[in-house]
Amino acid sequence: MNIVCLDLEGVLVPEIWIAFAEESGIPELRRTTRDEPDYDRLMEYRLSILRERGLGLPQIQDVISRIEPLPGARAFLDALRERTQVVIISDTFEEFARPLMAKLGWPTLLCNSLDVAPDGEILGHLMRCESSKLTTVRALQSCGFETIAAGDSFNDLAMIQASKAGFLFRAPASIREAHPELPALETYDELLRAIVGAL
Repeated sequence: MNIVCLDLEGVLVPEIWIAFAEESGIPELRRTTRDEPDYDRLMEYRLSILRERGLGLPQIQDVISRIEPLPGARAFLDALRERTQVVIISDTFEEFARPLMAKLGWPTLLCNSLDVAPDGEILGHLMRCESSKLTTVRALQSCGFETIAAGDSFNDLAMIQASKAGFLFRAPASIREAHPELPALETYDELLRAIVGAL
């Protein structure tokens, strides 16, 4: 039995932090897991900037409410779910993801959560488990699933490499060049064909 494990941001929806950086006028918040492999370090960097500027969860949720899935993402996901089981494994947060999941037809999402003060200040982030993408893929495999994975960032590499088939999707040149052994795809049609071919 197969299950497809997809990253969320950069694969199905735009990068949330980049969208917030653009709306808030804070270019430092454009930094993502494409740039920084250490997720804890990245989040501490982001939260320190938010604290300095007096920004919190309400401002980020306001931006997220206006984000739309990437063009073609919903149709790709629907077509894929007709053929096999799909789970989205993301380092995003429950507090960010709900409106995006509604726009994608409520796929299964495994992600993390935030520690938020009553006034909306984000105090910290709570990871579901260590190395959450790899750990989740290994757990699915232990239940008898064969995994197929796709993502675009440093934090997707472990789940891609641990799966029976794995693909980079719209990954930056730095990641593609560092991992020439991984098929690098650019369109949803290519990704759908590659995944179906691996089932």
